[in-house]
Amino acid sequence: MSLFTDDVVTFKSVLRLAYNFLAGREYLKKKKFKDRRKLIAVALPFSDLVYSAGGVPVFPIRMEKFNINAYLAALNSATNLFGWDLTTKLLTFVRQFDVLKILDNVLDDVIHTINHKYNELYELGIENGISSDFCYGITSLTGMFISKGKNLDANINYTIRCSAWNKYSESIKKYVPKEIWVDIPPRDMGNAVELLSENIKAAIGELEEVTGNLVTDNSLNKQFRIGNQVKRFYKTILYEFSASDFYPCNPATFAEILALLGLSFQDYNSNAQRYLENISYLVKEMRKRIEKSIGMDVKGMPRIMITPVFGGWEPETHEILYRLGARTIYADWELLGMLEEINVSKNSDPIEEYAKYLLNAMMKGVGCDQEALTDSYIKTAKDLNVDGLVFNQVFGCHSISNCYSLLRKKIRKKLEIPTTVINFNKIGENVEQVKTRLGALVEMFR
Repeated sequence: MSLFTDDVVTFKSVLRLAYNFLAGREYLKKKKFKDRRKLIAVALPFSDLVYSAGGVPVFPIRMEKFNINAYLAALNSATNLFGWDLTTKLLTFVRQFDVLKILDNVLDDVIHTINHKYNELYELGIENGISSDFCYGITSLTGMFISKGKNLDANINYTIRCSAWNKYSESIKKYVPKEIWVDIPPRDMGNAVELLSENIKAAIGELEEVTGNLVTDNSLNKQFRIGNQVKRFYKTILYEFSASDFYPCNPATFAEILALLGLSFQDYNSNAQRYLENISYLVKEMRKRIEKSIGMDVKGMPRIMITPVFGGWEPETHEILYRLGARTIYADWELLGMLEEINVSKNSDPIEEYAKYLLNAMMKGVGCDQEALTDSYIKTAKDLNVDGLVFNQVFGCHSISNCYSLLRKKIRKKLEIPTTVINFNKIGENVEQVKTRLGALVEMFR
């Protein structure tokens, strides 16, 4: 059994999240052809408007067929017969005799299978003439649309500071039936909220045409409330559990869970209510395990934040750190302002509040300048009380990766914690350099 299996086998919520991510292909086919719902692509955590319009948001890689499906499909079949509680108890019992190997390397396989598919789609993008100057994330996204864009009804784009991102958004027009744009104006414009609100209204009008549904203040606020609850649970995992001296699982498994959350948060696995239930149960399970001292004492293990990873990273990093005696924290969506809540108070205007949310996120992360972005790194590292920081420098990224020099200076001045940089071009490349850099970093804590 893998070193992750013993932890995952009794985590019903993790199994659900993993299954729902990987089984997206069949779920989405059902939604499109049986339920007659419209599939609308999203990239980055911008799914609220799609849900409010009654559409089905899709992070495009979830339309792919994953090899891991066979394992989790078997588990899901048992679940349909016995229910999640009895199924996990049954598997825990059976595992002792090594009769079933359904869950061998489950979560490890999930992340590696997803990343293997990312590599395939990256190569597909390259084969179709995508500029080699584009970063791994953008190239892989393009590959996703080349592969499955014809199955979508639309794609919703949000303009951000990254010029490559905006070029990518323009380039995928030929792969999807319809492009819906939300143009985010510069944050320093005096009427930015007003302009963005109008742009959001225009996007809502196009979503209504695609889905045939009317978007109301109630449908917007309903989705914002679901999203706000998801964000609270996500933050609980980041701020409460990741800072604990006792983990509900080993640190490698914990890092895999954070990686899975980071991926699935972008579209809530195409079912926001179900995702809320799963993440709320995940928090409940974690807290229960800690209360019963089920897990691992991690006191004395340094907490290392690896960032940014949303544009691609080497998944071996958290496994290497675990073997070196450290624990890994992935917190991109917190750092980039995506976990901030949207105001849903009684007299609020939901469109205006959504505009404020987007502008706030742009001021902290993907839409801001280097000064503001590095300040966000410093604030998040301080708020999470991490012991070290690993900057993931993605080749071809011209909006984030080139800020490391400034970030390192600020870390030395304001945080005084060890830091290093690792270079990333494609999953599986440069692993030896990663091992060397991480080894040197962890040595600083000895």
